[in-house]
Amino acid sequence: VQLVESGGGSVQAGGSLRLSCVASGYTVSGYCMGWFRQPPGKEREGVAFINRDLVTSYVDSVKGRFTISRDKAKNTLYLQMNSLKPEDTAMYYCAARNSWYCNPIRDVAFPSWGQGTQVTVSS
Repeated sequence: VQLVESGGGSVQAGGSLRLSCVASGYTVSGYCMGWFRQPPGKEREGVAFINRDLVTSYVDSVKGRFTISRDKAKNTLYLQMNSLKPEDTAMYYCAARNSWYCNPIRDVAFPSWGQGTQVTVSS
């Protein structure tokens, strides 16, 4: 399994970014996938997840601002991030599970990870 993220960058508060995660050796539509982030000096946290049945879940701090989705034809996972805040600044990682369900959401349950893409939001 190989996961390659892209789309990170530097934006001002209120701006938008869309992260992409292209998968190879893995079918994004068949399993649970998600996005984690790790702010500088802080622990990694789960941000958004989508399972085989397109059921999504989000950490409270991004609800209403972030949207996770996938494109079966492109075998790609996305994270649309709107109304970005400085506290969204972090390295963002795409992760994949070997199960169709996502719960319980723990990073140790995701065996495959991308290399990360940096998101920096300035005030």
